[in-house]
Amino acid sequence: MADQPENNDSGAASPEPELRGVDLARRALEEARAAARAAGKSVGQGRASPRKGGVRALRGRRGWSGAGPDERDPQLLSSLTMSLAKGRGWSGKVAEGTVFGRWPEVVGEDIASHAQPVSLENGVLSIQAESTAWATQLRMFQSQILAKIAAAVGNNVVTQLRINGPTAPSWRKGERHIKGRGPRDTYG
Repeated sequence: MADQPENNDSGAASPEPELRGVDLARRALEEARAAARAAGKSVGQGRASPRKGGVRALRGRRGWSGAGPDERDPQLLSSLTMSLAKGRGWSGKVAEGTVFGRWPEVVGEDIASHAQPVSLENGVLSIQAESTAWATQLRMFQSQILAKIAAAVGNNVVTQLRINGPTAPSWRKGERHIKGRGPRDTYG
């Protein structure tokens, strides 16, 4: 090899020992830096150093995102719509709509098949049950239903439940009627 100093026959040590591994790489880096300085270009110019500005400085200057998640990566539509709703002040209305739109997911399929939400006003959710037995059951599990709704849409959206059973038929017919029990009192 022509670049390596020759050993003297007299047994004297050569001025530079043979470099290997990390030492060889360090030496090559020092020589490259010296060549760059001689060319008039400062070292590290033209690219961001992770030590100076971190990885975000590299992302900002270069325009690449790297292997990790980035705000420019594709986002879920649900997270984008929620950020839009928060920004515009629609969070309360979106939460109310979630109660009605995702009712089976919020309270469960069993309850949803026997009861439906009717209205939501001032935190009071009106629920119409298909029978009086289901209305009674829902009244007993009112606190659990409120907890499920709060877990799905957030606290203070629904604060109280008004559970109604099926409505009885009305005996009132027409505009004019007589006060009292009506036809039911004719049997006795």
